Amino acid sequence: LYNTVSCCLHIDVSVLQSFSNNATHNWEEIGEVDEDYAPIHTYQVCRVMEQNQNNWLHTNWILTEGAQRVFIELKFTLRDCNSLPGGVGTCKETFNMYYYETDGDRALKESRYIKIDTIAADESFTELDLGDRVMKLNTEVRDLGPLTHKGVYLAFQDLGACIALVSVRVFYKRCPFLVKSLAEFPDTIPGSEASQLVEVVGHCVNNSLPLYEPPRMHCSTEGEWLVPIGKCVCQPGFEEINGSCQVCKVGFYRSLLESLACSKCPPHSVARQTGATACSCEDGYYKIDSDPPNMACTRPPSAPRNAISNVNETSVFLEWSVPMEMGGRKDVRYNILCRQVLPDGRGLEECGPNVRFLPRRVGLSNTSVMVADLQSHTNYSFLLEAVNGVSELAKDHAKQYVSLNVTTNQAAPSPVSVVRKGHTDKSNIALSWAEPDRPNGIILEYEIKYFEKEQDSSYTIIKSKETEMVVEGLKCDIFGYVAFQVRARTSAGYGAFSRRFEFQTSPYFTAFTCAQKQYCDMAFIPMCLCVPSLRRCGYSKAKQDPEEEKMHFHNGHIKFPGVRTYIDPLTYEDPNQAVHEFAQEIDVSFISIERIIGAGEFGEVCSGPLRLPGKREIQVAIKTLKAGYTEQQRRDFLWEASIMGQFNHPNIIRLEGVVTKSKPVMIITEYMENGSLDTFLKKNDGQFTVIQLVGMLRGIASGMRYLSDMGYVHRDLAARNILVNSNLVCKVSDFGLSRVLEDDPEAAYTTRGGKIPIRWTAPEAIAYRKFTSASDVWSYGIVMWEVMSYGERPYWEMSNQDVIKAVEESYRLPGPMDCPEALYHLMMDCWQRERSNRPKFDEIVCLLDKLIRNPSSLKKLVNSSHRYEFTPQNNNVSKTSQSYVKSFILKKIYFENLLILMLKPNTNIYVFGFKQ
Repeated sequence: LYNTVSCCLHIDVSVLQSFSNNATHNWEEIGEVDEDYAPIHTYQVCRVMEQNQNNWLHTNWILTEGAQRVFIELKFTLRDCNSLPGGVGTCKETFNMYYYETDGDRALKESRYIKIDTIAADESFTELDLGDRVMKLNTEVRDLGPLTHKGVYLAFQDLGACIALVSVRVFYKRCPFLVKSLAEFPDTIPGSEASQLVEVVGHCVNNSLPLYEPPRMHCSTEGEWLVPIGKCVCQPGFEEINGSCQVCKVGFYRSLLESLACSKCPPHSVARQTGATACSCEDGYYKIDSDPPNMACTRPPSAPRNAISNVNETSVFLEWSVPMEMGGRKDVRYNILCRQVLPDGRGLEECGPNVRFLPRRVGLSNTSVMVADLQSHTNYSFLLEAVNGVSELAKDHAKQYVSLNVTTNQAAPSPVSVVRKGHTDKSNIALSWAEPDRPNGIILEYEIKYFEKEQDSSYTIIKSKETEMVVEGLKCDIFGYVAFQVRARTSAGYGAFSRRFEFQTSPYFTAFTCAQKQYCDMAFIPMCLCVPSLRRCGYSKAKQDPEEEKMHFHNGHIKFPGVRTYIDPLTYEDPNQAVHEFAQEIDVSFISIERIIGAGEFGEVCSGPLRLPGKREIQVAIKTLKAGYTEQQRRDFLWEASIMGQFNHPNIIRLEGVVTKSKPVMIITEYMENGSLDTFLKKNDGQFTVIQLVGMLRGIASGMRYLSDMGYVHRDLAARNILVNSNLVCKVSDFGLSRVLEDDPEAAYTTRGGKIPIRWTAPEAIAYRKFTSASDVWSYGIVMWEVMSYGERPYWEMSNQDVIKAVEESYRLPGPMDCPEALYHLMMDCWQRERSNRPKFDEIVCLLDKLIRNPSSLKKLVNSSHRYEFTPQNNNVSKTSQSYVKSFILKKIYFENLLILMLKPNTNIYVFGFKQ
């Protein structure tokens, strides 16, 4: 008799045998019929009237069929001893069950059996029950194991009960055949222990494969499948439907065992047969090995868009927008092809190895690159190509470029890198040097600066047209050390000075002091030429070759032939003479005013085209002098043109000319599309890369270096006075202000063009009206801070008096958010209290060039723990809120013993720099 979880072992009840010591005292076999008249057999014994009963009944040999644990079900009736008549000798209400294991069928004695259990009845019957023909049937189940032989005998011992054994059923449990998760598991017999689980490895069926590991299940002693591990899944090209693997249809595929169903081919791919494990790309579309199967086939991108160039002397900053069509991929990179236009239209050749691309030429992930070390006054063609992961596969795909043609500006030569010492004696040194690596034009002359080793603030400058000379009449320190620096000049101006080269003359040297030291700052320099109107010695003259240029005076200013020096228009008796000497008169008919773009103190600022005969039309800015002006106002208005007309540099606003012979009087300058730098930055907050911002700062520093070399002090350098054109080139402007310090500390300066806030001005200029290039360097540091903070107001809402007091107490502006540490260090150098410790503009340009060539140096940001600023836990605090809290803190630090801050929740405030 079989079912899903158990199997009965066959027992022929008809051959149950009785045995005992007394053959007459045995179990009796009774043949009866059930309610369906089917014959049934029972074994009965009821010798309760007799003493010392020991009646045995045993089964035939039962094959266990490999089962290690079997179950025995007994059905029986038992009479209540109390219902028996009196005089009972022995009456029991239990009987015993025994077993014996053996590998063969053989007769056994009861002494060989092992007891299983004593069986008691839950319910017994009485004489009344017999009259009513009610049979109270008991059922008891016992398990037997572990079994180790082929078969077993069962035996039943009666010791004096009135009992009828109706049924003996011996069976074992099994886990039936099962198909689950595309795996089949065979019939399995459990283990011998009650808690033991038998592990069974399944077999994958119907075009399926194991997922990660073969499927397994565990068979319990109760015949149940438990703890499934692993499973089978349909192999690639098939999907599971209703428990079986069905082949993928045309247009569908399945490649991964993890996916359950067939997927439709991704865009631009197709599966033309059933059972596809992958889809093939359409013509013109591609995939690389690392692309996932469900990714669409892709193609190379289109060309970059909106490419623009920003030329800064011999460097070009290229910037572009991402392609219109990315090809369906995100791994777009950019390559740059640089080609130089050969003279006389002889074609193009690739740029040489000396041209540098920052950060690199190929594989760019950003949409900008700096190209440095180009030749000056040279035409270049740049091809910008966008590529992605499948560009190499598209051999027949025509490459798409965007082309940019640029012409480099004139540029000063690079620094002289080598200076050698020749013959020396106690007061003479022979020097020689190599040409700069990049002359950027014809070298017109060299300028040699020398000074005592520790006295670099006092120096002598001489000139030579050759790469060697003898410097005579040296007076050095007691050790005979002199430091030399050399720079070259072309038509574009001077390059930066070389690094210091220190040489020793004779050790037997005594110092010489300038006899007229009271008129100058320089000491230990022979033939000291001192001019009372100058702040330091002019160019002194050591013994030179006849070919070397000599200095002369022009309107009271020392000048060298071929070297431009700024001349103050106020030195002219007639200001109109200065205007016409430095500015070109333009006929008003060549100018068209199209629109008003602003307003100034003297009148409106307009824009329109300028059409000079023989030249192309250009867009210009037009400053007009309003009607009803006085002669003094006219002079003041044209004074700026007299200054601006002396300058010619790519980072100085260019004067096109003036209109003085008709009304209104006009000043015509180049048109700067993006207006003032501070407004432009505020409108584009956070929109530029650090390299772009450094490029702007480099342009401003380059213009200021030029002004410094010309001997001009700007006095009003601020972001509002820097103009920006469409290529992001920054140019210094606003040269028309006279600056007089007022007694009112809040007003600071009154100017003809308006007020100059105190927060841009160096402390010595505020206190002593001492304006120098060093004070311009202080202002440049403030401009750097404005640029890196995208036009935020320096010192926020502090009053001018608080600013003066804070700066005097050594407070300096904190580093702007996300400001590179290298730039902030340069700002702090510009804000040195001692002006002699501040860097020169040529040193600033050199440093910025190094940063641009090495963008990784800009990655380290300012450590916020070194700032005077608050650090909000909420990073979304607006800049206005930050400015207010910063201002509030700075005002409170002047209380000696009291600091009161009213803060919002979750706000941290850090205040540094208190005196003890």
